Amino acid sequence: MAKSEQSHLLRTPLYELNVAQKARLTEFSGWEMPVQYEGLKQEHQRVRNGVGMFDISHMGKFYLAGKDLISQLEYLIPSTLSNLQPGQAQYSVLLNQAGGIIDDIIFYYQGKNSQGADHGIMIVNAGTVTKDKNWLIEHLDLDQVEFVDMSESQVLIALQGPEAVGILQGLVKDDLSQVPAFGHLTTTIDSNSVFIARTGYTGEDGFEIMLEAIPGQDLWRSLLALGVTPCGLGARDTLRLEAAMSLYGQDIDETTTPLEAGLGWIVHLEKKGDFIGRQKLEKQKSEGVSQRLVGLVMTGKQIARHDYPLVYQGQVVGKVTSGTISPTVNQAIALGYLPPQLAKIGQEIEVEIRGKLYPAKIVKKPFYRSESRLKAAII
Repeated sequence: MAKSEQSHLLRTPLYELNVAQKARLTEFSGWEMPVQYEGLKQEHQRVRNGVGMFDISHMGKFYLAGKDLISQLEYLIPSTLSNLQPGQAQYSVLLNQAGGIIDDIIFYYQGKNSQGADHGIMIVNAGTVTKDKNWLIEHLDLDQVEFVDMSESQVLIALQGPEAVGILQGLVKDDLSQVPAFGHLTTTIDSNSVFIARTGYTGEDGFEIMLEAIPGQDLWRSLLALGVTPCGLGARDTLRLEAAMSLYGQDIDETTTPLEAGLGWIVHLEKKGDFIGRQKLEKQKSEGVSQRLVGLVMTGKQIARHDYPLVYQGQVVGKVTSGTISPTVNQAIALGYLPPQLAKIGQEIEVEIRGKLYPAKIVKKPFYRSESRLKAAII
């Protein structure tokens, strides 16, 4: 990866193409990344109603292989992987001993390689690449497991929106309509090997596409020529928040457990044996959690931002973790942690904003649900 001479920030292989599109750049997790191109709202709506693409090459990309890879990985996460078939994936979290979330990850299982070993790809957050890599190297038996950090050699493009399938189908021979949500495959685009996964971080149907740097630049140009709108981190954040997808470092971190964060569906206590953090999660399962991540809608126009206090009957009882104005539902929405007795749909709460209190209400998550994503989930 190239580094900026002025700021010493890392740059993705698509940096020059982003500059050519007049992207407004910002620092994000040590990278110089596009925050927006023509405008956050326009990019957001383009993904909701058509198709947009994001340069997410800053994210961590690990290749893992080994005959006991699955059992070793299962010790590090609360989810079961042994039931995955080739071409399937599992969203999960790396846990510390206290059940806190080191990072949220997706593991894409690719089946058996030519040596008969299980192999797959793990995608992790940009800001936690070094931490995750060190944790995995510390806890995996590298005499038995091959670990390759592909983070700096691969372009990663997120093609998202209801028109994403049609756009990408024109570039590949495989029938993408047969790839379900969280399905993936390795195919070719212009004779170049490409990894394609039907996953994303926008709440819409779409794909994440990984390939080498030069072919990745060519693909970005091809998608631009097909009319795909380039989108920045600003729209990516409003899109994921509407879909109530957690952002690591804000909504989840090493002090929060998956049960507190509303991720109980990835905790498979009954289906698997011991794993790091199991004792804490078992205790929370039997005794209950002390806080829950909830969805909030402001009654008025005020925006509840990260770290704003949540107040009930004059007492601070929690805090906002993420908040914005939703371009789709045209309301101020937020995520935040509250005690479980207050974390109920319809509960009224107040948000302290610059010393004043403003009313909000707890609502069911997500704030927005995509019809195209639902169709992909039932293929």
